[in-house]
Amino acid sequence: MKTLIASALILLAPAFVLAQTPSQPAAKQATKAPAKTKTVKAEPPSSRTQLRSATGQVAAGIMAAEAALSPAELAIAERVHVGRIACELGAHVTLKADPASPGHFDVEGKGFKYRMAPVATTTGTVRLEDQKGGAVWLQIANKSMLMDQKRGQRLADECMSPEQSLVAEAIKKNPPPSVLEPLPIAKQ
Repeated sequence: MKTLIASALILLAPAFVLAQTPSQPAAKQATKAPAKTKTVKAEPPSSRTQLRSATGQVAAGIMAAEAALSPAELAIAERVHVGRIACELGAHVTLKADPASPGHFDVEGKGFKYRMAPVATTTGTVRLEDQKGGAVWLQIANKSMLMDQKRGQRLADECMSPEQSLVAEAIKKNPPPSVLEPLPIAKQ
């Protein structure tokens, strides 16, 4: 019985709502019809046009974000060794600074090509990253290496620019003390 009453109320509710709204008299037509103006509807842009426009806007946004490097990142970019750098096993890596986008580098070698930007580190190591490609270029005083983070492997190791070769030779001639060995005791 309850369901019957509830169903009846649900069906009659719209009729009660319509009965409460006041009816408005039909508007009288004006005696003089205003001059009709022709309106031409602009054709809406096609989905391809919208897609191209959106793609262009996204690309412009990416380029603007790419160009916006902090002063610290630009300082790191100044320390990057550029040119053709020899690596172990006869491999080589070529680093080129992008003149159109300061602070960005094109890193190429056998089977890879990345566009990298500097990333600040706490250790002072020069670190370039291609976040889209998943590659990292690490440069310390005596050597550099290129790693593929996605695959978890080194693409190039023991890469040395002429400046790094000089530092490596100096380390071989006068090795720094090991952190694992005790400090020498001063003689009195």
